[in-house]
Amino acid sequence: MTELLSTVDALMIDIDGVLTIGNQVIPGAREAIAALRARGIPRRFVTNSTITSRRTLHERLVAWGFPIELEELFTVTYAAASYLRSQGARSYFPLLMPDAQLEFQGLEVDEERPEFLVVGDLGASFTFTRLNKAFRALLNGAQFVALQKNRYWRTEEGLFLDAGPFVVALEYAAGVGAVVIGKPNPAYFRMVLEDLGLPPERVAMVGDDIESDIRGAKQVGMQGWLVKTGKFRREDLGRGIWPDRVFESFRDMVEQLTGQSIQGVRSKE
Repeated sequence: MTELLSTVDALMIDIDGVLTIGNQVIPGAREAIAALRARGIPRRFVTNSTITSRRTLHERLVAWGFPIELEELFTVTYAAASYLRSQGARSYFPLLMPDAQLEFQGLEVDEERPEFLVVGDLGASFTFTRLNKAFRALLNGAQFVALQKNRYWRTEEGLFLDAGPFVVALEYAAGVGAVVIGKPNPAYFRMVLEDLGLPPERVAMVGDDIESDIRGAKQVGMQGWLVKTGKFRREDLGRGIWPDRVFESFRDMVEQLTGQSIQGVRSKE
């Protein structure tokens, strides 16, 4: 057993920026997941991606060659739909991509007087008309739910604005605060910890976002392991948030964790 492996019993692993960038798989990521699985290291995949439903994202990851089970995947769309149902919601106004809305089946879409406004990433569809309609829904009493509040994310084409700037604009305009479902919300981490059945100090969050992944994990008592891929920028290390470990990539992290080279390790599933 390596010294690093002796510090944790399980991993929470981000997807965007750690395993993939846009539609491209980061080199070595598939093999690294296969190596973790071969060693029997418990893992859960925890993402703030708001573009797809949990099932669609799982199908995409499997098609890309990742040996991941649906039950191992926790998405913010899944968590948000669970939250609305726990609140007895009947109607909502989605600022969400069509596939993400599949997670909310059974709830009526109401853009005039919804009980909830749910905001994720809409990309170029964040138009003035849509945002103004959402603003009016908040003024009419809709409860504000943000899937996440990330500032930006990285694709193969570079950095793009994420949902956070639009959430903040609506908060400011309507004078209300959003309930943020995804990382760094402690409830999101605790939901996954409960599924793992482990105390936070025995789990590490592996991510590329110094705020959502690292600060969020450390706030609930987990370790925060930062990888230098995805949205990572060197200045992140000077922002007063101290990762427990820093790795060049997810592949580098797994090699140090297991004490073996993962070149040539392939998923057979």
